[in-house]
Amino acid sequence: MLSAGQASDKAAVEALIDGLKPAEALVADRGYDARAVIDMVEARGGRAHIPTQRDRKVQRSIDPAIYRQRNVVERYFCKLKHFRRIATRFDKLARNFLAAVLLASTRLWLRAYESRT
Repeated sequence: MLSAGQASDKAAVEALIDGLKPAEALVADRGYDARAVIDMVEARGGRAHIPTQRDRKVQRSIDPAIYRQRNVVERYFCKLKHFRRIATRFDKLARNFLAAVLLASTRLWLRAYESRT
């Protein structure tokens, strides 16, 4: 799902969760720490592994092993942003932007499998 660049992450969370298959766990960063998001995940039979914002009085505990796996996704997005066209959101149409993301993802995938000799 593609949202506006200036929109909050929490604004699109309902559509993102509705598009997923029911799972045991949903891992997200502190930006998604809202009671409504956690309730939505629990209503679908899952458990939210979302760290609590630091300014909250009651801190939730999360499984560090599960939360650590989120790093793989973060590294992918970091590599994806090295492509100028994607980092600056050069394309105006969503379909063109998606095509650029797919091409860059393919290039990143091929880079992992290309011969080193």
